[in-house]
Amino acid sequence: MGRKAQKGTHLNVPVLDPDSFKKYIDNFNNTDEELYAQYYPNDIAWDFLKNNIPFFDCPDKELERIYYFRWWTYRKHIKLTPDGFIITEFLPDVSWSGKHNSISCPGAHHFYEGRWLHNPRYLDDYAVFWFRKGGSPRSYSFWAADAIFNCSMVKGNMDMAGELLPDLVNNYYEWEKKRLEPDGLFWQIDDRDGMEVSVGGSGKRATINSYMYGDAKAISEIALLNGQPDIVETFSAKGSHLKQLVLDKLWDEEAGFFKTLSRDTNELTDVRELHGYTPWYFNLPEKDAGYETAWEHIMDKSGFYAPYGLTSAEQKHPGFKISYQGHACQWNGPSWPFATSVTLTAMANLLNNYEQDIVSKGDYFEQLRIYAGSHKLKKDNGELVPWIDENLDPYTGEWLSRKMLMPASKERGKDYNHSTFNDLIITGLVGLRPRMDEIIEINPLVPGDTWDWFCLDNIKYHDHIITIVWDRNGSRYNLGKGLMILSNGKLIAKTRHLDKLKGTLN
Repeated sequence: MGRKAQKGTHLNVPVLDPDSFKKYIDNFNNTDEELYAQYYPNDIAWDFLKNNIPFFDCPDKELERIYYFRWWTYRKHIKLTPDGFIITEFLPDVSWSGKHNSISCPGAHHFYEGRWLHNPRYLDDYAVFWFRKGGSPRSYSFWAADAIFNCSMVKGNMDMAGELLPDLVNNYYEWEKKRLEPDGLFWQIDDRDGMEVSVGGSGKRATINSYMYGDAKAISEIALLNGQPDIVETFSAKGSHLKQLVLDKLWDEEAGFFKTLSRDTNELTDVRELHGYTPWYFNLPEKDAGYETAWEHIMDKSGFYAPYGLTSAEQKHPGFKISYQGHACQWNGPSWPFATSVTLTAMANLLNNYEQDIVSKGDYFEQLRIYAGSHKLKKDNGELVPWIDENLDPYTGEWLSRKMLMPASKERGKDYNHSTFNDLIITGLVGLRPRMDEIIEINPLVPGDTWDWFCLDNIKYHDHIITIVWDRNGSRYNLGKGLMILSNGKLIAKTRHLDKLKGTLN
């Protein structure tokens, strides 16, 4: 007999058996050449993961496998230093890194991805490191306040964000000293955005201006929750002003896209680049104002769509290029997981927060599966193994910079930690939308006719253990039919259909 869940019913056991996923970790360990071990080496990887991650079960076993692969690789980058834990981008030391091999460029991705780990110490230490232990938070563009705020929303408290509020405010002012133009927009060198050799080049970019808008909003929210009305007023005004400037000056009405504004000519570039979707990462564009037309290019094969990942520049532009010569990190065509992460987060926001009919859940699902499918490498002996590296040839799936750098560079980009993947599964595909109150909200982006079941179990959220279950026929998990949210084993919300669902944490 099944254990059909009724509202208020308690389940005494997890829905998923963690040990059923150990096979993935064993396989990753067995096929891995562990060149650079840090705090959690391969031989204790499963012990760490079993105690720290949400467990994911779905019909698409390749998507499921890459979910566990990305937790397995993220774990490699947890590094204990004399200044506490940090998260690294590269496993080997690189010459352009800061203290303890830290690099701020992917720092926000580290917070967004790692916020789902049960032990908060890693990211608490990491946040303090950037501002008080010798980190260099402005060596690259880094939406630090937004990332720390969004990390805090998963924890359900603002203790760390509130503690760092003076540092986040000071960081914003330092960015203004360094990069604010007289017209009120921020500018950035494309290389300092981590996007060198770009078609549009340096200037007043949608990246840095969206990041600073996101940080202003986050500082205002943190200040509000910590009783700092003067900071709320100041940074609400900064955010509103910058938002209007982005809409007025970086939107190309004719091209229907956010672009880079040249500091030299005060004209917008003639190219659409993938980073033009960054404003939606922070829900910056106004709703119902026509900006959604930019998304017409995401599934266009002459735009950004390619079989192994979104291209960094539109393919129809004459500056688009896939080259195995010159700089190993080119942003004039190759697919970058860094940018794919930003774009799919932005796309999930579009699907959740905007009324539009340009992209669908099916489009999100397809792009996520393409992204998952790019996580592979064929070894010299013909063995196909899961892999994450720096950038890809979007047409062949070959890891481009790896091809250019090997063998002189001994796997510089192996297990590269420069993007998110699991946060896209959790907040996008499964649809858990973090918020500060005690309402839990989900909106799965799984197309309704695609999967009959999935489960995300052992999610630590607001100090509760959350389980999200979809079981169309009730036969997979034996909890009944439909979409369900359980908190600490208790059913708190249920609907028959794969749709938005809210519950109250018990």
